[in-house]
Amino acid sequence: MPDHPASPLFDVLDVHPAGSPGDAAVDVFTGPNLMHWRRRLFGGQVLGQVAVAAGRTVGTDRVLHSLHAYFLRPGDPAVPVAFAVERLRDGRSFSARRVQATQNGVPILSGIASFQTPAEGLDHAEPAPDVPDPEDVVSDYAVLDASDHPLAHQLGRGRHVELRHVEPTLYAAPDPEHRARQSVWFRLDAPLPGDDLVQRGALAYASDLSILEPVLRRNGLAWATPGMNVASLDHAMWWHRPARADEWILYAAESPNASGARGLATGRMYDRQRRLVATVAQEGMVRVNDSNPGGRDGDAQSRVSLRYVTRCGRAASGPRRATLFCS
Repeated sequence: MPDHPASPLFDVLDVHPAGSPGDAAVDVFTGPNLMHWRRRLFGGQVLGQVAVAAGRTVGTDRVLHSLHAYFLRPGDPAVPVAFAVERLRDGRSFSARRVQATQNGVPILSGIASFQTPAEGLDHAEPAPDVPDPEDVVSDYAVLDASDHPLAHQLGRGRHVELRHVEPTLYAAPDPEHRARQSVWFRLDAPLPGDDLVQRGALAYASDLSILEPVLRRNGLAWATPGMNVASLDHAMWWHRPARADEWILYAAESPNASGARGLATGRMYDRQRRLVATVAQEGMVRVNDSNPGGRDGDAQSRVSLRYVTRCGRAASGPRRATLFCS
């Protein structure tokens, strides 16, 4: 892990109590927004904060094992988010929490999280794909740093997560093979303090960065495709085994279907030892040549501008080399 100060994501994910709305069954939390490359609030940030807020109302003997959420409205990075946690049930083994993330009293995300007391039982896992180790894959930082466009640096470093795509990146050009799957190594670019709950929140944050890319790959699209509008609709995540987000995680994703202007993607996260640590599913709206772009992240114009981020050429970083596509 790079020798840096603590990740800025810790302050964002470490939500704190914000007072009571007068309902004894509801706890309210808040936390700062991460100011980065988007004009709209990044949905992964809200997912991570929802996970931690829900966990702060559960005993430390129970761990987060699932989260199901719907993105309802785009968020504004300049407005604080309040997380109202409703204690739905505390059973002998499981606890359930409903969380409403709101800005100015209006919900932007609604989710339910479940927690379980650790237990012995059945144990199997789908094996990890056979891909190179992260040291043998070029960093997306190298791809984006090869451009002198200021948006490229902001896009890469502003996420505070280093990505290493095994397949060609989609920032400026489509995947020539139109494959419906991809593998990406990722880790936070600085150490993340905090307990297991914060680590799981950070994995939720990172899970939203690239999950819909297999949908784009299969359909010959890139983030820079003119007129394309992408917005996450719902997100589900299951945590199977403990893992640290500031250590290398392999994120293997695929898209089994796209129809009705929606694309479905599933992903599996493996740690460096190739243990399955989490599973993710997301459906997103994907529209091309939409005359009225909008959606959750409101970022269509920013993504189109990425056509001008990369230049023709090649950048070397370790044993593998990254091709920088012309737009």
